[in-house]
Amino acid sequence: MGSTKAQAMFSSDAGISSPIVCPTVLLSSTLMAVVFFFVPRSIADPDIWWHLRNAQILSSTHRFIGTDLYSYTAFGAPWINHEWLGELPFYFGWLHGREHGLYLITVLAVELLIMGIFLLAYRRSRNLKSSLLGALIAAALSTVSFGPRTVLFGWILLVVELLLLDFSRDWPFLLWMFPTLFLVWVNTHGTWMIGMVLFALYVMAESPRISGGHLHSNGLAKGWLRQLLCSFALSFAALFVNPYGWRLVAYPINLAVRQKLNIANVEEWRSLDLLSLRGGTLLLCLALLALSQLYRPRTWRPHEVVYLLIGTYAALTHSRFLVLFSILVIPLFARSISLSRGDDSPVKTPSSLTGAALLFLLCCLVVGRLKDPPELGSKGEAAYPSSSLAFLHGQQIHGRILNEYLWGGYIIWNARSIPVFIDSRVDIFEYNGTFKDYLDIIRIKNTVSLLNKYNIEYVFFEKDTPLVYLLEHTGRWKADFDDGNVVLLERIAHEEGDL
Repeated sequence: MGSTKAQAMFSSDAGISSPIVCPTVLLSSTLMAVVFFFVPRSIADPDIWWHLRNAQILSSTHRFIGTDLYSYTAFGAPWINHEWLGELPFYFGWLHGREHGLYLITVLAVELLIMGIFLLAYRRSRNLKSSLLGALIAAALSTVSFGPRTVLFGWILLVVELLLLDFSRDWPFLLWMFPTLFLVWVNTHGTWMIGMVLFALYVMAESPRISGGHLHSNGLAKGWLRQLLCSFALSFAALFVNPYGWRLVAYPINLAVRQKLNIANVEEWRSLDLLSLRGGTLLLCLALLALSQLYRPRTWRPHEVVYLLIGTYAALTHSRFLVLFSILVIPLFARSISLSRGDDSPVKTPSSLTGAALLFLLCCLVVGRLKDPPELGSKGEAAYPSSSLAFLHGQQIHGRILNEYLWGGYIIWNARSIPVFIDSRVDIFEYNGTFKDYLDIIRIKNTVSLLNKYNIEYVFFEKDTPLVYLLEHTGRWKADFDDGNVVLLERIAHEEGDL
Protein backbone atom coordinates (compact mmCIF):
# COMPACT_ATOMS: atom_id res chain seq x y z
CA MET A 1 0.00 0.00 0.00
CA GLY A 2 2.90 2.34 0.78
CA SER A 3 4.23 2.02 -2.75
CA THR A 4 0.81 2.89 -4.16
CA LYS A 5 0.76 6.09 -2.13
CA ALA A 6 4.25 6.99 -3.23
CA GLN A 7 3.36 6.46 -6.88
CA ALA A 8 0.40 8.81 -6.46
CA MET A 9 2.74 11.73 -5.89
CA PHE A 10 3.33 11.95 -9.63
CA SER A 11 0.60 9.78 -11.06
CA SER A 12 0.88 11.25 -14.56
CA ASP A 13 3.98 9.20 -15.28
CA ALA A 14 2.01 5.98 -15.50
CA GLY A 15 2.35 4.24 -18.80
CA ILE A 16 5.40 6.19 -19.99
CA SER A 17 8.16 3.85 -21.00
CA SER A 18 11.23 6.07 -21.01
CA PRO A 19 12.11 7.64 -17.64
CA ILE A 20 14.50 10.05 -19.40
CA VAL A 21 11.75 11.88 -21.25
CA CYS A 22 8.77 11.42 -18.93
CA PRO A 23 6.92 14.66 -18.13
CA THR A 24 8.00 14.70 -14.48
CA VAL A 25 11.72 14.44 -15.25
CA LEU A 26 11.62 16.87 -18.17
CA LEU A 27 9.50 19.49 -16.41
CA SER A 28 11.46 19.17 -13.17
CA SER A 29 14.76 19.53 -15.03
CA THR A 30 13.44 22.57 -16.86
CA LEU A 31 12.27 24.10 -13.61
CA MET A 32 15.64 23.53 -11.95
CA ALA A 33 17.47 25.05 -14.91
CA VAL A 34 15.24 28.13 -14.97
CA VAL A 35 15.54 28.57 -11.20
CA PHE A 36 19.31 28.33 -11.55
CA PHE A 37 19.26 31.44 -13.72
CA PHE A 38 17.09 33.23 -11.16
CA VAL A 39 19.91 33.01 -8.61
CA PRO A 40 22.04 36.16 -8.93
CA ARG A 41 25.74 35.78 -9.62
CA SER A 42 26.41 38.47 -7.05
CA ILE A 43 27.08 37.37 -3.47
CA ALA A 44 26.65 40.91 -2.19
CA ASP A 45 24.90 40.12 1.09
CA PRO A 46 26.08 42.13 4.10
CA ASP A 47 25.48 39.33 6.62
CA ILE A 48 27.45 36.53 5.02
CA TRP A 49 30.86 37.80 6.10
CA TRP A 50 30.24 37.92 9.84
CA HIS A 51 28.39 34.60 9.48
CA LEU A 52 31.61 33.14 8.06
CA ARG A 53 33.65 34.65 10.90
CA ASN A 54 31.24 33.21 13.48
CA ALA A 55 31.45 29.76 11.88
CA GLN A 56 35.23 29.97 11.75
CA ILE A 57 35.44 30.81 15.45
CA LEU A 58 33.05 27.98 16.32
CA SER A 59 34.97 25.50 14.17
CA SER A 60 38.37 26.48 15.60
CA THR A 61 37.48 26.99 19.28
CA HIS A 62 34.42 24.69 19.59
CA ARG A 63 32.80 27.41 21.69
CA PHE A 64 29.64 29.36 20.98
CA ILE A 65 29.91 33.13 20.82
CA GLY A 66 28.24 34.82 23.78
CA THR A 67 29.43 38.43 23.50
CA ASP A 68 30.26 40.89 20.76
CA LEU A 69 33.78 40.40 19.44
CA TYR A 70 33.88 42.64 16.39
CA SER A 71 32.94 46.24 17.23
CA TYR A 72 34.22 48.92 19.56
CA THR A 73 30.75 50.37 20.15
CA ALA A 74 29.34 47.16 21.68
CA PHE A 75 32.44 45.10 22.44
CA GLY A 76 31.83 42.60 25.25
CA ALA A 77 28.06 43.15 25.32
CA PRO A 78 25.94 39.97 25.54
CA TRP A 79 25.05 38.61 22.11
CA ILE A 80 23.73 35.27 20.90
CA ASN A 81 24.47 33.77 17.52
CA HIS A 82 20.92 32.62 16.80
CA GLU A 83 21.74 31.28 13.31
CA TRP A 84 24.89 29.32 14.14
CA LEU A 85 23.80 26.08 12.47
CA GLY A 86 22.73 27.87 9.28
CA GLU A 87 26.19 29.42 9.00
CA LEU A 88 28.06 26.12 8.78
CA PRO A 89 27.03 25.11 5.21
CA PHE A 90 28.23 28.46 3.87
CA TYR A 91 31.49 28.17 5.80
CA PHE A 92 31.94 24.69 4.32
CA GLY A 93 31.35 26.17 0.87
CA TRP A 94 33.88 28.94 1.51
CA LEU A 95 36.53 26.51 2.74
CA HIS A 96 36.22 24.37 -0.37
CA GLY A 97 35.54 27.00 -3.02
CA ARG A 98 35.66 30.53 -1.58
CA GLU A 99 33.21 32.79 -3.46
CA HIS A 100 32.35 29.98 -5.88
CA GLY A 101 31.61 27.71 -2.92
CA LEU A 102 29.27 30.31 -1.40
CA TYR A 103 27.49 30.58 -4.72
CA LEU A 104 27.05 26.80 -5.08
CA ILE A 105 25.63 26.43 -1.57
CA THR A 106 23.22 29.27 -2.37
CA VAL A 107 22.14 27.61 -5.62
CA LEU A 108 21.58 24.29 -3.87
CA ALA A 109 19.46 25.92 -1.15
CA VAL A 110 17.37 27.85 -3.69
CA GLU A 111 16.82 24.74 -5.81
CA LEU A 112 15.68 22.74 -2.78
CA LEU A 113 13.29 25.52 -1.77
CA ILE A 114 11.64 25.91 -5.17
CA MET A 115 11.48 22.16 -5.82
CA GLY A 116 9.81 21.80 -2.43
CA ILE A 117 7.21 24.41 -3.42
CA PHE A 118 6.75 22.53 -6.71
CA LEU A 119 6.00 19.33 -4.77
CA LEU A 120 3.61 21.18 -2.45
CA ALA A 121 1.84 22.62 -5.49
CA TYR A 122 1.55 19.20 -7.09
CA ARG A 123 0.16 17.69 -3.89
CA ARG A 124 -2.57 20.32 -3.99
CA SER A 125 -3.32 20.42 -7.71
CA ARG A 126 -2.33 16.96 -9.04
CA ASN A 127 -1.43 18.85 -12.19
CA LEU A 128 2.16 19.09 -13.41
CA LYS A 129 1.65 22.09 -15.67
CA SER A 130 -0.07 24.30 -13.10
CA SER A 131 2.49 23.19 -10.49
CA LEU A 132 5.32 24.17 -12.82
CA LEU A 133 3.76 27.58 -13.46
CA GLY A 134 3.22 28.06 -9.74
CA ALA A 135 6.82 27.14 -8.93
CA LEU A 136 8.14 29.57 -11.53
CA ILE A 137 6.02 32.35 -10.05
CA ALA A 138 7.27 31.38 -6.59
CA ALA A 139 10.85 31.61 -7.85
CA ALA A 140 10.22 35.10 -9.24
CA LEU A 141 8.64 36.29 -5.98
CA SER A 142 11.25 34.64 -3.77
CA THR A 143 14.21 36.36 -5.43
CA VAL A 144 13.89 38.89 -2.61
CA SER A 145 15.74 36.33 -0.44
CA PHE A 146 18.04 34.76 -3.04
CA GLY A 147 21.64 35.03 -1.93
CA PRO A 148 24.04 33.49 0.59
CA ARG A 149 21.55 33.86 3.42
CA THR A 150 20.75 31.57 6.34
CA VAL A 151 17.04 32.39 5.98
CA LEU A 152 16.97 30.08 2.94
CA PHE A 153 17.46 27.11 5.25
CA GLY A 154 14.62 28.38 7.43
CA TRP A 155 12.26 28.49 4.44
CA ILE A 156 13.36 25.00 3.36
CA LEU A 157 12.52 23.68 6.83
CA LEU A 158 9.09 25.33 6.58
CA VAL A 159 8.46 23.48 3.31
CA VAL A 160 9.54 20.25 5.01
CA GLU A 161 7.08 20.94 7.83
CA LEU A 162 4.16 21.43 5.44
CA LEU A 163 5.10 18.30 3.49
CA LEU A 164 5.27 16.30 6.72
CA LEU A 165 1.83 17.56 7.76
CA ASP A 166 0.48 16.57 4.37
CA PHE A 167 2.10 13.13 4.16
CA SER A 168 1.42 12.30 7.83
CA ARG A 169 -2.27 11.88 7.04
CA ASP A 170 -1.24 8.74 5.14
CA TRP A 171 1.84 7.89 7.22
CA PRO A 172 1.14 8.94 10.85
CA PHE A 173 4.62 7.94 12.00
CA LEU A 174 5.94 11.06 10.25
CA LEU A 175 4.49 13.16 13.08
CA TRP A 176 7.34 12.01 15.31
CA MET A 177 9.84 13.70 13.01
CA PHE A 178 8.60 17.14 14.07
CA PRO A 179 10.62 17.38 17.32
CA THR A 180 13.82 16.69 15.39
CA LEU A 181 12.76 19.17 12.72
CA PHE A 182 12.25 21.95 15.25
CA LEU A 183 15.44 21.08 17.12
CA VAL A 184 17.37 21.69 13.89
CA TRP A 185 15.22 24.68 12.97
CA VAL A 186 15.63 26.67 16.20
CA ASN A 187 19.41 26.49 15.82
CA THR A 188 19.25 27.46 12.15
CA HIS A 189 16.97 30.48 11.85
CA GLY A 190 14.26 32.40 13.69
CA THR A 191 11.62 31.38 11.13
CA TRP A 192 11.00 28.38 13.41
CA MET A 193 8.41 30.54 15.19
CA ILE A 194 6.41 30.82 11.95
CA GLY A 195 6.51 27.04 11.75
CA MET A 196 5.20 26.65 15.31
CA VAL A 197 2.40 29.12 14.69
CA LEU A 198 1.36 27.40 11.47
CA PHE A 199 1.44 24.01 13.19
CA ALA A 200 -0.83 25.30 15.97
CA LEU A 201 -3.20 26.98 13.51
CA TYR A 202 -3.40 23.78 11.46
CA VAL A 203 -4.56 21.83 14.52
CA MET A 204 -7.01 24.53 15.59
CA ALA A 205 -8.50 24.99 12.13
CA GLU A 206 -8.88 21.30 11.32
CA SER A 207 -10.17 20.16 14.72
CA PRO A 208 -13.88 21.10 14.38
CA ARG A 209 -16.14 19.42 11.84
CA ILE A 210 -17.16 22.01 9.25
CA SER A 211 -19.49 21.53 6.32
CA GLY A 212 -20.98 24.56 4.66
CA GLY A 213 -20.52 26.49 1.45
CA HIS A 214 -17.10 25.90 -0.01
CA LEU A 215 -15.47 25.16 3.36
CA HIS A 216 -15.28 21.56 4.52
CA SER A 217 -13.50 19.62 7.24
CA ASN A 218 -14.20 16.17 8.66
CA GLY A 219 -12.59 17.21 11.90
CA LEU A 220 -9.73 15.43 13.61
CA ALA A 221 -10.35 12.04 15.17
CA LYS A 222 -9.51 11.94 18.87
CA GLY A 223 -6.58 9.59 18.36
CA TRP A 224 -5.16 11.71 15.52
CA LEU A 225 -5.66 14.93 17.48
CA ARG A 226 -3.91 13.41 20.48
CA GLN A 227 -0.90 12.49 18.33
CA LEU A 228 -0.77 15.98 16.82
CA LEU A 229 -0.86 17.63 20.24
CA CYS A 230 1.79 15.28 21.60
CA SER A 231 4.02 15.99 18.60
CA PHE A 232 3.51 19.73 19.06
CA ALA A 233 4.39 19.53 22.77
CA LEU A 234 7.56 17.55 22.07
CA SER A 235 8.49 19.99 19.30
CA PHE A 236 8.11 22.92 21.69
CA ALA A 237 10.32 21.17 24.25
CA ALA A 238 12.90 20.52 21.53
CA LEU A 239 13.26 24.27 20.99
CA PHE A 240 15.21 24.52 24.24
CA VAL A 241 17.87 22.08 23.04
CA ASN A 242 20.24 24.82 21.94
CA PRO A 243 23.43 26.42 23.25
CA TYR A 244 21.68 29.58 24.50
CA GLY A 245 18.61 28.13 26.23
CA TRP A 246 15.51 30.26 26.62
CA ARG A 247 17.23 33.35 25.19
CA LEU A 248 17.38 31.78 21.73
CA VAL A 249 13.72 30.75 21.95
CA ALA A 250 12.76 34.28 22.94
CA TYR A 251 14.78 35.97 20.18
CA PRO A 252 11.98 36.23 17.55
CA ILE A 253 9.79 37.94 20.15
CA ASN A 254 12.69 40.22 20.99
CA LEU A 255 12.97 41.13 17.30
CA ALA A 256 9.31 42.14 17.11
CA VAL A 257 9.23 44.05 20.40
CA ARG A 258 12.64 45.68 20.86
CA GLN A 259 14.06 46.15 17.36
CA LYS A 260 11.81 48.90 16.04
CA LEU A 261 14.57 50.77 14.18
CA ASN A 262 15.67 47.56 12.50
CA ILE A 263 12.19 46.87 11.14
CA ALA A 264 11.64 50.52 10.20
CA ASN A 265 14.90 51.07 8.33
CA VAL A 266 16.09 47.79 6.83
CA GLU A 267 14.84 47.48 3.26
CA GLU A 268 13.41 43.96 3.35
CA TRP A 269 11.24 44.76 6.37
CA ARG A 270 9.40 47.47 4.46
CA SER A 271 5.94 46.92 3.04
CA LEU A 272 5.61 45.53 -0.46
CA ASP A 273 5.53 48.06 -3.28
CA LEU A 274 2.42 47.02 -5.20
CA LEU A 275 3.63 48.95 -8.26
CA SER A 276 6.80 46.87 -8.46
CA LEU A 277 7.10 43.73 -10.57
CA ARG A 278 6.87 41.52 -7.50
CA GLY A 279 3.91 43.47 -6.16
CA GLY A 280 2.08 43.24 -9.48
CA THR A 281 2.79 39.50 -9.69
CA LEU A 282 1.35 38.93 -6.23
CA LEU A 283 -1.80 40.90 -7.04
CA LEU A 284 -2.20 39.01 -10.33
CA CYS A 285 -1.95 35.68 -8.50
CA LEU A 286 -4.59 36.73 -5.99
CA ALA A 287 -6.87 38.01 -8.76
CA LEU A 288 -6.57 34.78 -10.76
CA LEU A 289 -7.18 32.74 -7.63
CA ALA A 290 -10.36 34.72 -6.86
CA LEU A 291 -11.63 34.57 -10.45
CA SER A 292 -10.97 30.85 -10.60
CA GLN A 293 -12.99 30.32 -7.44
CA LEU A 294 -15.87 32.26 -8.93
CA TYR A 295 -15.70 30.49 -12.29
CA ARG A 296 -14.98 26.98 -11.00
CA PRO A 297 -15.72 26.80 -7.26
CA ARG A 298 -13.58 24.42 -5.22
CA THR A 299 -13.91 23.16 -1.69
CA TRP A 300 -11.37 24.56 0.75
CA ARG A 301 -10.09 23.08 3.98
CA PRO A 302 -10.12 25.50 6.95
CA HIS A 303 -6.31 25.57 7.37
CA GLU A 304 -5.92 26.48 3.69
CA VAL A 305 -7.99 29.62 4.19
CA VAL A 306 -5.94 30.51 7.26
CA TYR A 307 -2.67 29.99 5.38
CA LEU A 308 -3.95 32.09 2.46
CA LEU A 309 -4.77 35.01 4.77
CA ILE A 310 -1.50 34.76 6.71
CA GLY A 311 0.68 34.48 3.60
CA THR A 312 -1.00 37.40 1.88
CA TYR A 313 -0.98 39.69 4.91
CA ALA A 314 2.66 38.91 5.72
CA ALA A 315 3.85 39.58 2.15
CA LEU A 316 1.97 42.86 1.89
CA THR A 317 3.30 44.01 5.25
CA HIS A 318 6.96 43.00 4.81
CA SER A 319 8.49 42.27 1.43
CA ARG A 320 10.81 39.62 2.88
CA PHE A 321 7.73 37.46 3.45
CA LEU A 322 7.13 37.08 -0.27
CA VAL A 323 8.82 33.71 0.23
CA LEU A 324 6.26 32.84 2.90
CA PHE A 325 3.51 33.81 0.44
CA SER A 326 5.09 31.54 -2.16
CA ILE A 327 5.17 28.59 0.24
CA LEU A 328 1.67 29.01 1.65
CA VAL A 329 -0.34 30.47 -1.24
CA ILE A 330 1.27 29.34 -4.50
CA PRO A 331 0.24 25.68 -3.97
CA LEU A 332 -3.36 26.87 -3.56
CA PHE A 333 -2.96 29.04 -6.65
CA ALA A 334 -1.70 26.04 -8.64
CA ARG A 335 -4.75 24.03 -7.60
CA SER A 336 -7.12 26.81 -8.54
CA ILE A 337 -5.72 27.31 -12.05
CA SER A 338 -5.43 23.60 -12.87
CA LEU A 339 -7.85 22.61 -15.62
CA SER A 340 -8.66 19.23 -14.15
CA ARG A 341 -10.19 18.43 -10.78
CA GLY A 342 -8.48 15.10 -10.36
CA ASP A 343 -5.41 13.56 -11.94
CA ASP A 344 -3.15 15.54 -14.18
CA SER A 345 -4.32 16.25 -17.68
CA PRO A 346 -2.28 14.52 -20.40
CA VAL A 347 1.16 15.94 -21.03
CA LYS A 348 2.58 15.43 -24.49
CA THR A 349 5.72 13.36 -24.21
CA PRO A 350 8.61 14.20 -26.56
CA SER A 351 10.53 11.51 -28.34
CA SER A 352 13.59 10.02 -26.62
CA LEU A 353 15.92 11.91 -28.94
CA THR A 354 14.15 15.25 -28.43
CA GLY A 355 13.96 14.81 -24.66
CA ALA A 356 17.62 13.86 -24.42
CA ALA A 357 18.58 16.84 -26.58
CA LEU A 358 16.61 19.23 -24.35
CA LEU A 359 18.22 17.85 -21.20
CA PHE A 360 21.67 18.10 -22.81
CA LEU A 361 21.00 21.72 -23.78
CA LEU A 362 19.91 22.57 -20.24
CA CYS A 363 23.07 20.97 -18.84
CA CYS A 364 25.26 22.94 -21.26
CA LEU A 365 23.60 26.23 -20.27
CA VAL A 366 24.05 25.51 -16.57
CA VAL A 367 27.67 24.35 -16.89
CA GLY A 368 28.48 27.34 -19.08
CA ARG A 369 27.25 29.74 -16.43
CA LEU A 370 29.03 27.89 -13.64
CA LYS A 371 32.37 28.53 -15.32
CA ASP A 372 32.07 32.26 -14.70
CA PRO A 373 33.21 33.29 -11.21
CA PRO A 374 30.56 34.86 -8.96
CA GLU A 375 30.70 38.60 -8.41
CA LEU A 376 31.16 40.39 -5.11
CA GLY A 377 28.68 43.01 -6.24
CA SER A 378 26.76 44.41 -9.14
CA LYS A 379 28.81 46.17 -11.78
CA GLY A 380 29.17 49.87 -11.20
CA GLU A 381 28.24 49.56 -7.51
CA ALA A 382 30.52 49.63 -4.48
CA ALA A 383 28.78 46.62 -2.94
CA TYR A 384 31.98 45.80 -1.05
CA PRO A 385 35.10 47.97 -0.68
CA SER A 386 37.33 45.24 -2.15
CA SER A 387 39.49 47.79 -3.98
CA SER A 388 40.61 49.25 -0.66
CA LEU A 389 41.64 46.01 1.07
CA ALA A 390 45.31 46.23 0.10
CA PHE A 391 45.45 49.82 1.37
CA LEU A 392 43.73 48.93 4.66
CA HIS A 393 46.13 46.07 5.29
CA GLY A 394 49.11 48.31 4.64
CA GLN A 395 47.78 51.39 6.41
CA GLN A 396 48.21 51.78 10.15
CA ILE A 397 44.78 52.79 11.43
CA HIS A 398 45.39 54.67 14.67
CA GLY A 399 41.95 55.52 15.89
CA ARG A 400 38.29 54.64 15.61
CA ILE A 401 36.67 54.23 12.23
CA LEU A 402 33.11 55.02 11.18
CA ASN A 403 32.22 52.47 8.51
CA GLU A 404 29.34 52.09 6.10
CA TYR A 405 26.71 49.88 7.74
CA LEU A 406 26.65 47.36 4.87
CA TRP A 407 30.45 47.05 4.93
CA GLY A 408 30.72 46.08 8.59
CA GLY A 409 30.64 42.34 7.97
CA TYR A 410 33.11 42.61 5.10
CA ILE A 411 35.59 44.40 7.39
CA ILE A 412 35.02 41.80 10.12
CA TRP A 413 36.04 39.02 7.73
CA ASN A 414 38.70 40.74 5.64
CA ALA A 415 40.29 43.36 7.93
CA ARG A 416 40.11 41.73 11.34
CA SER A 417 42.47 44.13 13.05
CA ILE A 418 39.97 46.98 12.56
CA PRO A 419 37.05 47.02 15.05
CA VAL A 420 33.89 48.24 13.31
CA PHE A 421 31.51 51.00 14.36
CA ILE A 422 28.49 49.00 13.19
CA ASP A 423 27.55 46.01 11.06
CA SER A 424 24.35 44.29 9.95
CA ARG A 425 23.84 42.54 13.30
CA VAL A 426 21.39 45.33 13.98
CA ASP A 427 20.05 43.99 17.27
CA ILE A 428 23.09 44.61 19.43
CA PHE A 429 23.54 48.13 18.05
CA GLU A 430 19.90 49.07 18.47
CA TYR A 431 19.96 48.07 22.14
CA ASN A 432 22.79 50.45 23.02
CA GLY A 433 21.72 53.34 20.77
CA THR A 434 24.54 53.01 18.23
CA PHE A 435 22.18 52.30 15.33
CA LYS A 436 20.15 55.45 16.04
CA ASP A 437 23.32 57.53 16.21
CA TYR A 438 24.54 56.01 12.95
CA LEU A 439 21.28 56.96 11.23
CA ASP A 440 21.56 60.50 12.56
CA ILE A 441 25.15 60.79 11.34
CA ILE A 442 24.42 59.74 7.77
CA ARG A 443 21.26 61.86 7.68
CA ILE A 444 23.32 64.92 8.67
CA LYS A 445 21.66 65.37 12.04
CA ASN A 446 24.09 66.39 14.78
CA THR A 447 26.77 64.79 12.64
CA VAL A 448 29.80 66.66 13.98
CA SER A 449 28.85 66.27 17.65
CA LEU A 450 28.19 62.55 17.19
CA LEU A 451 31.54 62.05 15.45
CA ASN A 452 33.14 63.78 18.41
CA LYS A 453 31.09 61.70 20.86
CA TYR A 454 32.55 58.46 19.49
CA ASN A 455 36.03 59.96 18.94
CA ILE A 456 35.89 59.05 15.24
CA GLU A 457 39.23 59.55 13.49
CA TYR A 458 38.41 57.83 10.17
CA VAL A 459 35.32 57.65 7.98
CA PHE A 460 35.14 54.73 5.56
CA PHE A 461 32.23 55.26 3.17
CA GLU A 462 31.01 55.33 -0.40
CA LYS A 463 32.23 58.41 -2.19
CA ASP A 464 28.88 59.73 -3.41
CA THR A 465 27.13 60.25 -0.06
CA PRO A 466 26.02 63.38 1.81
CA LEU A 467 28.26 62.52 4.77
CA VAL A 468 31.44 62.37 2.67
CA TYR A 469 30.46 65.56 0.80
CA LEU A 470 29.98 67.38 4.11
CA LEU A 471 33.26 66.26 5.64
CA GLU A 472 35.28 66.91 2.52
CA HIS A 473 34.08 70.51 2.53
CA THR A 474 34.80 71.25 6.18
CA GLY A 475 38.56 71.40 5.60
CA ARG A 476 39.13 69.22 8.67
CA TRP A 477 39.30 65.85 6.93
CA LYS A 478 41.67 64.54 4.28
CA ALA A 479 41.26 61.60 1.89
CA ASP A 480 43.79 58.83 2.59
CA PHE A 481 42.18 56.61 -0.06
CA ASP A 482 39.81 57.53 -2.88
CA ASP A 483 39.15 55.35 -5.93
CA GLY A 484 36.03 57.20 -7.06
CA ASN A 485 33.68 54.73 -5.34
CA VAL A 486 35.22 54.17 -1.92
CA VAL A 487 36.84 56.81 0.26
CA LEU A 488 38.73 56.69 3.57
CA LEU A 489 38.77 60.08 5.25
CA GLU A 490 41.11 60.87 8.14
CA ARG A 491 40.47 63.65 10.63
CA ILE A 492 43.18 66.30 10.64
CA ALA A 493 41.54 68.77 13.04
CA HIS A 494 38.72 68.68 15.54
CA GLU A 495 35.69 70.92 15.32
CA GLU A 496 32.62 71.88 17.28
CA GLY A 497 29.07 72.19 16.09
CA ASP A 498 25.79 70.44 15.44
CA LEU A 499 25.39 69.68 11.77
